[in-house]
Amino acid sequence: MSDEYSGPWLVVGLGNPGAEYAGNRHNIGAMVVDLLAGRIGARFKAHKSRNQVAEGRLSGQRVVLAKPTSYMNLSGGPVTALRDFYKAPVDRIVVVHDELDLDYATLRLKLGGGDNGHNGLKSLTKSMGPEYYRVRAGVGRPPGRMEVADFVLKDFSSTERKELDWFVDRTADAVEALLAEGLERAQSTYNS
Repeated sequence: MSDEYSGPWLVVGLGNPGAEYAGNRHNIGAMVVDLLAGRIGARFKAHKSRNQVAEGRLSGQRVVLAKPTSYMNLSGGPVTALRDFYKAPVDRIVVVHDELDLDYATLRLKLGGGDNGHNGLKSLTKSMGPEYYRVRAGVGRPPGRMEVADFVLKDFSSTERKELDWFVDRTADAVEALLAEGLERAQSTYNS
């Protein structure tokens, strides 16, 4: 981690803007940063970087919570603008996103890696390279022959919704653990 950097951590929740997408599987990252903002009593405000941002302290760390106001596949521009505004090194950026290759309600934390076909990550990596932290929230694979795009743009099923509050809460806890304890300890607790 960049020791000389004294600015805040940037915690980005990926999703699509607008009420019609709010409950979609693709928006679990945004749901998590909404919960984190509630935990620190911060309100989201428009920022010139094309993000909604909320600032405060989380697990003893200064943090900027962010939700890009662009569509998922264009997330790289707003997140890079936010990084540049705060002069944050890429290893002080945590991206919370949906992950098809993990079963529903499964978590994995990691630093760097590929985009695994995720359009939000593809855009971020193209803009600023791959070396940011990822909190991968499992949403599972589409059933039958359903297209991936259709699946991630649907709301969670009634069965999934029974566990959704718990899952969003656990994912938010994992973000806090990452900031407070570092990657390895957070992984040993939350990687399921």
